[in-house]
Amino acid sequence: MTTYRIAPSILSADFARLGEEVRNVVAAGADMIHFDVMDNHYVPNLTIGPLVCEAIRPHVQVPIDVHLMVKPVDRIIPDFAKAGANIISFHPEGSEHIDRTLQLIREHGCKAGLVLNPATPLHILEHVMDKLDLILLMSVNPGFGGQSFIPHTLKKIAAVRKLIDATGRDIMLQVDGGVKIDNIGEIAAAGADTFVAGSAIFGKPDYTAVINAMRAELAKI
Repeated sequence: MTTYRIAPSILSADFARLGEEVRNVVAAGADMIHFDVMDNHYVPNLTIGPLVCEAIRPHVQVPIDVHLMVKPVDRIIPDFAKAGANIISFHPEGSEHIDRTLQLIREHGCKAGLVLNPATPLHILEHVMDKLDLILLMSVNPGFGGQSFIPHTLKKIAAVRKLIDATGRDIMLQVDGGVKIDNIGEIAAAGADTFVAGSAIFGKPDYTAVINAMRAELAKI
């Protein structure tokens, strides 16, 4: 039976109350906290760094899932590991040597993930499947929250699910971008098991109601 994980993205949280926000969303049933790092270089936005990760770490016991949208990526990985990250994923375009970067993440005690943008081809995964704990498929172009899900991502999810299953390894298949109550079931049916949701959860009056509604949709799969 598939284990589904809901990972609220703090990109859409109230940053004036960030500690309270992450506590509340975990109390509402979140399985992990998704932490979006943007550098205004690889993507056209600037968000948060290791100090914020370190600040929220004492507030939650669930894994902190750090998504690095930065270039170059290697320099910042040890800082996030030290700040309390449990999972660190990055875009292949942000690394000169993907294999080395994955190894660097693992050497610092974190699970390692690779992130593919909507137009990034899947063959990039071919030689690194044995080093991956997570594959994140972007279902929007990275840089901003609140975008709509790109429908052709569903075919990509199904293709990656086949790749994962062929390895026999326990690799999380995460989807990020436009995930909400009315499409999470369709995304899961395509093969995803981990779901990043930002504006669909944060900013809503009742986090528990949203997460429960998402789980109700997942239960139908």
